[in-house]
Amino acid sequence: MEPSAPSQQCADAVLMIRPACFGYNPDTARTNTFQRPENEAAGPAAAARAQTQALEEFGRLQRALESEGVEVCAVEDTAAPVKPDAVFPNNWISFHEDGTLVLYPMESTSRRPERRPEVLETVTRRLGFKIAHLLDLTHFEGEGMFLEGTGSLVLDHKERVAYACASARTHPALVAEWARELNYEPMVFKAADRAGVPLYHTNVLMWIGERVAIVGSEAIAATDRERVLARLRASGREIIEIGQEEILGFAGNMLELGTWDEALGDSRVLVMSEAARRALSPEKYARLSGTTDALLVVPIPTIERLGGGSVRCMLAEVFGRA
Repeated sequence: MEPSAPSQQCADAVLMIRPACFGYNPDTARTNTFQRPENEAAGPAAAARAQTQALEEFGRLQRALESEGVEVCAVEDTAAPVKPDAVFPNNWISFHEDGTLVLYPMESTSRRPERRPEVLETVTRRLGFKIAHLLDLTHFEGEGMFLEGTGSLVLDHKERVAYACASARTHPALVAEWARELNYEPMVFKAADRAGVPLYHTNVLMWIGERVAIVGSEAIAATDRERVLARLRASGREIIEIGQEEILGFAGNMLELGTWDEALGDSRVLVMSEAARRALSPEKYARLSGTTDALLVVPIPTIERLGGGSVRCMLAEVFGRA
């Protein structure tokens, strides 16, 4: 692999989609064991309440990010067709430092309408992202092969390594193709929950920041674990290992972003949910505090419970802005 110029690890802008019809999606729940349905007897009132709560949680996260100096491009979802998972845009699109835009094949047919041209137009207009190269992988849906964005891929941009745990939503051959196209080293492994069910996305068990990475090593197959840990250690970052309970609490689903502060200059803010904060021991939380400039903790319980994803899933980083 040819050497590349050093890359930015933390984006200073994100795309968010304000949901129009958020709710539990039984189609995605087949492979996402983090989702928890409402009581069947709850009826339409519960669905309306879930949408209202999701909007409140979305707004809370957006305001918290903006208060830290992160630029948020919030785009409205459309009511038709109904897209219960639209709040998770990082599964269908990624924006890269060299102007590459990637569109991804998604396993659930109910999610494919989330890919809307007007979202791309809004990001390019508001954030100044200029598309130099389009990598459209969506045709692989016709072959039953999927790769769900930065849900499937956890990216070490500085070392140019793409970590991916194989699952129904993450095909190793597509990881390899993506890595060839973007000049990254693919690092594919197996990971499962306590019941032996493959973890649906890589970003529920690991994330990589500027100076630190969290990895759910307990979930990684014994045959792959040391290989993954060795590659992470080689990056020079502090490595914090978490277990299955912490993964269930979304401690593996954080995101570090870049921002600017008058006193600190360029700085970093690590965003996590309140559930993730509670899942971490005081010792691990203290270690995190020492590796970033600010910690941002936001409660999003409805989105986590019904959608099966946390704050990282809600944020599509936008690199390569003009």
